[in-house]
Amino acid sequence: MDSNRESSEEPSIVTDKLSYEIFSILESKFLFGYNDPKLWKPKQVSPEISVTPTQSDDGGVLSMKNQRGKICLLSIDGGGMRGILAGKALAQFEKALKAKSGNPNARIADYIDVAAGTGVGGVFTAMLFGSKSQRVPIFKAEETWRFLAEQGKRLYHQKSSSAGGGGGGGGLWKRLFRGGGGISHATTAFENAMKEAFEVNGRSLTLKDTLKPVLIPCYDLSSSAPFLFSRADALETDSFDFRLWEVCRATSAEPDLFEPVSMKSIDGKTRCVAVDGGLAMSNPTAAAITHVIHNKQEFPFVRGVEDLLVLSLGTGQLLEGNYDYDQVKGWKAKDWARPMARISGDSSADMVDHAVAMAFGQSRCSNYVRIQANSSNMDGSRVNVDSDANVKALMGIGEEMLRQKNVESVLFGGKKIGEETNLEKLEWFAGEVVLEHERRSGRIAPTVAFKQPTS
Repeated sequence: MDSNRESSEEPSIVTDKLSYEIFSILESKFLFGYNDPKLWKPKQVSPEISVTPTQSDDGGVLSMKNQRGKICLLSIDGGGMRGILAGKALAQFEKALKAKSGNPNARIADYIDVAAGTGVGGVFTAMLFGSKSQRVPIFKAEETWRFLAEQGKRLYHQKSSSAGGGGGGGGLWKRLFRGGGGISHATTAFENAMKEAFEVNGRSLTLKDTLKPVLIPCYDLSSSAPFLFSRADALETDSFDFRLWEVCRATSAEPDLFEPVSMKSIDGKTRCVAVDGGLAMSNPTAAAITHVIHNKQEFPFVRGVEDLLVLSLGTGQLLEGNYDYDQVKGWKAKDWARPMARISGDSSADMVDHAVAMAFGQSRCSNYVRIQANSSNMDGSRVNVDSDANVKALMGIGEEMLRQKNVESVLFGGKKIGEETNLEKLEWFAGEVVLEHERRSGRIAPTVAFKQPTS
């Protein structure tokens, strides 16, 4: 092959960069009506510099990468009452946001652009982004897991002599939320708790009452397919707007703990028979990323994962016990039911984590953070205790999780133990999203253009 021809056809990085800058300025001029001739003189600015409206850039504009900015995402896995572990991480994250921003009233919803959650993670998402006033979230991060824990203890103590669930680790959620009436009683109790959280002046809050885009999955038995509750869809039509308490009820409807829920949209045109969101999407990180990349109406300048900052919270891989070959080789089909469900959920979450980490490539360490309890250092049997102590046990496990160094995916290199603890990662990520929001005030075009509810 002619080497000169090959060289001449090779794309020029300088030319491509210049073309992109020219196109971006033309796009900004067309979309936002900028006629200032100064915008035609691009100037490279270090991405570490935070530009505020009071700062001058000598007549130029910021680098186009800094102009695009980054969309901040939060994803929370499902996992029953193990969700308390994610709740502890959320509380620490919000505490770090307050410290980094200098605002004692800072909330997660102020800095996260898109949130996705499954199961208890979906309940947390609704609590952190649902609002009675369209200004302030209903719950602080510390209040979310405390609310669930207090509800669980209250329900357990009412029927402590007849609570079901046995002694296995999988029965913890059951012991917390199931009273003497079995699944039916647990279902009613959980529904009442969710209605209490998401009703204001006799009105049930809906997906439209969330402050930012949220994604909460369930599995629809009527269509035999996953169903994703979305604020963006709800704002388009009442046919995809659902009451938040029902959304929480749907995503948390674990088949052996709660009854399936038959629900319909606000206008009654969309119906589903919902069960646990973890059956369809135990780790919703990929769904959140896909939603942002393909939602050009709300995120017009996102080109790929390099324009995202993602925090993904796991709920731990706490096994129900350690097994050896002689123990499991004699198991019958019924003995495998719970272990298989647990293995499927945890493996699915891990595979999503691995795929997402690989998709971020070289930027996986700077743009993607995964917080997960490392089962090799955790004792799952610690949750097999009486309900008077199980919440404290989970709180202790949550604190231990924050002190751990997580297992991370390495590009073309398998897995390794990270250099930072989960707590250090949370604090670093908080600093990044705070810096991103400070930079937004100095950009020409809006980084996000959220749909707003109509009056």
